[in-house]
Amino acid sequence: QVQLVESGGGLVQAGGSLRLSCAASGRTFSRSAMGWFRQAPGNEREFVAAISWSGGSTYYSDSVKGRFTISRDNTKNTMYLQMNSLKPEDTAVYYCAAVGSRWRVPTRLDNEYDYWGQGTQVTVSS
Repeated sequence: QVQLVESGGGLVQAGGSLRLSCAASGRTFSRSAMGWFRQAPGNEREFVAAISWSGGSTYYSDSVKGRFTISRDNTKNTMYLQMNSLKPEDTAVYYCAAVGSRWRVPTRLDNEYDYWGQGTQVTVSS
């Protein structure tokens, strides 16, 4: 059974930092693109960041560019999201996702991802 499990969420003050992890099990995603999405109450799920299978290419939404960094460790089948200079508008449930097919280019479209985690809450207080 394939699972993606996020961890590292929590409550932090504005300006603070958090590091999210996404651990995969059940299969390897070392040749698959992966990404992070988030959903705030009353809002649709939105793209945050994506990374190629090798980690050599990364993509960010304009709202997090320069503050968040996506990375991965294929030896651990794990992806990360380092979030710095957090703002109250970053408050959301954060989801990790993986593309099932190998070698595909990372995408901002959530319907291109085949596997999803259960989400981890990030709350930024002002």
